[in-house]
Amino acid sequence: MSRDIQPPLFAAPDLRSRRGGTSSGDLSPVEVHDAFDPTRLTQARNLAGMTKRKLADDLGVTPAAVSQYEMGTNRPRPDLLPRLAEVLDVPLAFFLAGRPHARLDTSAAHFRSTRSTRAYQRAKAVAFTEQVWELTYALEKRVQLPFVDLPGFTGGEVHPGTDLPTDPVAAACALRAAWGLGAGPITHLVRRLEAHGIVVHSPQRDDDMLSVDAFSTSRLPRPVIVLTPNRSDDVYRHRFSAAHELGHLVLHGEATPGDITQEHQADMFAAEFLTPREAILPQLPARLDLRRLSQLRSTWGVSVHSLIYRSRELGLLSDSSASRAYQRLHSLSGQPGFAPEPPTGYPGELPSLLAQAFNLACDHGLTITELARELAWNISRVRQLLGVEEHRPVLRVLSGES
Repeated sequence: MSRDIQPPLFAAPDLRSRRGGTSSGDLSPVEVHDAFDPTRLTQARNLAGMTKRKLADDLGVTPAAVSQYEMGTNRPRPDLLPRLAEVLDVPLAFFLAGRPHARLDTSAAHFRSTRSTRAYQRAKAVAFTEQVWELTYALEKRVQLPFVDLPGFTGGEVHPGTDLPTDPVAAACALRAAWGLGAGPITHLVRRLEAHGIVVHSPQRDDDMLSVDAFSTSRLPRPVIVLTPNRSDDVYRHRFSAAHELGHLVLHGEATPGDITQEHQADMFAAEFLTPREAILPQLPARLDLRRLSQLRSTWGVSVHSLIYRSRELGLLSDSSASRAYQRLHSLSGQPGFAPEPPTGYPGELPSLLAQAFNLACDHGLTITELARELAWNISRVRQLLGVEEHRPVLRVLSGES
């Protein structure tokens, strides 16, 4: 995993002429009231992880009134709008109609942990995905991102109309061939996904989504995969989650998410995509050897737990032997070769496409203030989704000595 994969990016030739957005400082509550977009209220509330009742209590109105605002049957009074923006931590301009909006329903996203997530957590995840797309769209007006090269994706610029096999194992093999990956270990998996036009995002830890592992959608102009750090604090699980979501994108693009069979198929795809049967089988020990599996973990970029499952799946371990292997593996948790390794130690496994696009756009005149104004987001929100840290001056206390 030494060579890094960098997606090709090009500045749009007319970058400097592409300006837009509205400054919230120039807006009055009356103007926002007249052009109020109810879907933006829903998005902001979901991003805040708030119920309608909680928002109503904070505003001093009834839950029914909030429902009317979101359905568009009524609008918040102008004098209520500044408080609404304050409670939801968005600029007043956020509620204006007219900006590109990726409207997703929770039924349009695949979640790895549907049964353990609550409705508001899935709604927050979907609203987050909407914002990832809006940020991508704003940058793509200025920077040419990699073409979407994903067979079966209806909006892809490469392989249009070409579908992969419906069998998960065959689909994994076919995608490896289409992407020229050979049969060996896949290095820098996340960067490779980005290089093929897939938007991957790994947000900051969020307590509201502790049970959300990963999710994806192919219902947008670009496929999007979100890998949360809440439960993917290990690079090997992180990579498997990315491959699992890739399986959803190529196998279940038009299917309604939530079927346990789809989750099993995505797991099968991920296992074959990361560890092809013909290549991994000769390397797996005929009898349980955790030391050997630990070595293979580093080579193939998959967890020892996954390799035990793969050995069982390929007939090298019986169910009882696999069960004992998991018990022994649990006792070794935290030991060298078996301890989790954070993705931060593997730059090629962390998303960088949007940050690179922003940096390139900045070289051609874009500022983060302008981008925030165009999106009608707080600057801190733009920094958060880009993963761009705020550079502050280093201050030192001077002694009284001259």
